[in-house]
Amino acid sequence: MLSVTGLTMRFGGLKAVDDLSFEAAAGEITAVIGPNGAGKTTVFNCITGFYRPTEGGIALTNDQGVRFALDRMAGHRIASRAKVARTFQNVRLFAGMTVLENLLVAQHNVLMRASGLTIFAVLGLGGFRKAERRGLDNARHWLDRIGLLDRADDMAGALPYGAQRRLEIARAMCIDPVLLCLDEPAAGLNPRETEALNALLQTIRADGCSLLLIEHDMGVVMRISDHIVVLDHGKKIADGTPAEVRADSAVIAAYLGEGDEDEDEAAA
Repeated sequence: MLSVTGLTMRFGGLKAVDDLSFEAAAGEITAVIGPNGAGKTTVFNCITGFYRPTEGGIALTNDQGVRFALDRMAGHRIASRAKVARTFQNVRLFAGMTVLENLLVAQHNVLMRASGLTIFAVLGLGGFRKAERRGLDNARHWLDRIGLLDRADDMAGALPYGAQRRLEIARAMCIDPVLLCLDEPAAGLNPRETEALNALLQTIRADGCSLLLIEHDMGVVMRISDHIVVLDHGKKIADGTPAEVRADSAVIAAYLGEGDEDEDEAAA
């Protein structure tokens, strides 16, 4: 469903991503991994419209066969038309809003269209009321899925960190995406919270949403991913199943470092 071809991103003299190509299949969890500074978040920013690639193409084909050239679309169009949602490395909730309001904000565009730019809402016309009910039902559905329905009226900033992570994923899912991009969703989670996250992501995939994942926790990556792409210094060094990537010598060298020849001889 997602095809990245010859993707290159330069910042002045720095080439953060260098001629990257890979594909992500529909209904799968694809992980993009690599050491710090490998270019992973830059790739996400290109896919989701925060950066316009220097070179290359990014195309998404949805389940109706409609193709979107993401590298040529504005960021808000990528979310609203191509239905690509994302979360961030650092939690970006509206801390001063309630948990429920955070999920309604994600549906703002739909509700504003139904309100006729607030006119229908002020007059209380039926079309807006129906859209509002659907928005509330959708929000409550996701709060139930992430175990936060009983905290719907609490401020989002008062939630524990793990719950904030789940809420951010639920907010992204409120736009009914075909592709969900997650930037280090397990960062800072304890083992119990990580297990809950794994279960949530697997149920999202089972519902038909494809996932693209950046993650440093190799336990998460190897456990839930169908396909892994490995970057190092902006270049792809491996691409395959978890078993293939785990055994790849280039991946081992990138993560663990290659030993000095003298040290290797002494060890031998």
